[in-house]
Amino acid sequence: MLPDLLSYAARVLPGLLLIGACFAVAREPMVRIMALIFGFVLIRDAMTPLGFWRFGAAGPVPWLRFTDQAGILVVFGVGTLALTWFVLRLDGDLRALVRWGRLGPAAVALGVGGGLLAAGPVLLLSQFTPLFERGGAVAAGLLPVLLFFCLAGNLAEEVLFRGFLQGHLERGGDAGRAALLSASLFAACHVFLASTVTGVGWPLLAFTLVEGLICAYLRLRRGVLAATLAHGSAIFLLSAGLTV
Repeated sequence: MLPDLLSYAARVLPGLLLIGACFAVAREPMVRIMALIFGFVLIRDAMTPLGFWRFGAAGPVPWLRFTDQAGILVVFGVGTLALTWFVLRLDGDLRALVRWGRLGPAAVALGVGGGLLAAGPVLLLSQFTPLFERGGAVAAGLLPVLLFFCLAGNLAEEVLFRGFLQGHLERGGDAGRAALLSASLFAACHVFLASTVTGVGWPLLAFTLVEGLICAYLRLRRGVLAATLAHGSAIFLLSAGLTV
């Protein structure tokens, strides 16, 4: 595990240092937000060449699997939580943009329902393809760690896109347009992952656009925590090797 993590760190560190310098110099909130998003995209997409996750498509249906090394998933989950906490503590102006919402029963139900709405059609369509052709089975003992990783990693992503970005865009006064823009930019930030880092193509972009629209709507109505539940549960459902 350690050699893999060191190799990963060597890949991302130069880019993160450059992005960090841009963040430190920038004064405009949107520039700082975009710098953070670029950093997240680098951290995420660099997982691919080292096999920390795998993508594919069975026809028009995308599939996703993460590494079966539980330690790596825990390190990434804890690391993204720590980075999210650090950024929130570091920049009070950006922190003020995040509308967390209350995670009551209704918000939890809507969040999990949003995840099912995003992942459900993919899971249903994938039943026409044998499991071994869409990533294979996932060990039952790995599922709790995988769930933690999905929720922790996608909390960071939701803070960026639905907290900082959507919150900043809402200051223009049109909340609906802000939600649409955050969803569209979220999908656009998967372009290189879909077309160059992997060969999945448009199925991945279509899924991320639908997922982004669901999360943006939930952020608008219930806050970032509900959107995180939707995002995290959707990715968990897709990556857990479940059948329906």
